[in-house]
Amino acid sequence: MTKPQEERGAVVPDALVHEFGALLSAASALERIAGRELERRCGIRHAVFEVLLKLSRPGEGPLTMGDLAADLILTSGGMTRIVDRMEDAGFVRRTQAPGDRRRQLVELTPAGRAKLDEALRVHAETLREHFAGPLPDEQRRVLVDALRTLRATARAELGALH
Repeated sequence: MTKPQEERGAVVPDALVHEFGALLSAASALERIAGRELERRCGIRHAVFEVLLKLSRPGEGPLTMGDLAADLILTSGGMTRIVDRMEDAGFVRRTQAPGDRRRQLVELTPAGRAKLDEALRVHAETLREHFAGPLPDEQRRVLVDALRTLRATARAELGALH
């Protein structure tokens, strides 16, 4: 019979579990608020906003469907459905990659750029109210620095797993 976890020193302090839960809960709630506002005020889903952002990176030109799917952690089918809807709305244009008819390139249209500009204004207003608003500037700077540290260490760990 094995010793109980407490005797082996393997019990995670309750406070740590609750602190991590608070982080996840806050991030989830803020993401839902941001998504709600994008849908209500711009008529687009959060995933469409993310695609518009990815396609707007300066100097990158069109992206392949595979690159978009990988960046956004979507299946190829999920990415296809989003891009289909975006193309129907006039936000993106798809073309075949030169020399490889199997690959499709996706790029913003002027209507997509205009929708992104609108969505960025709405998103910034939402973040000012719900992310920045409740926190004094110094507290927000400390939080963002801590989150950057956590992101860097998590990415290093995930890189080691592949």
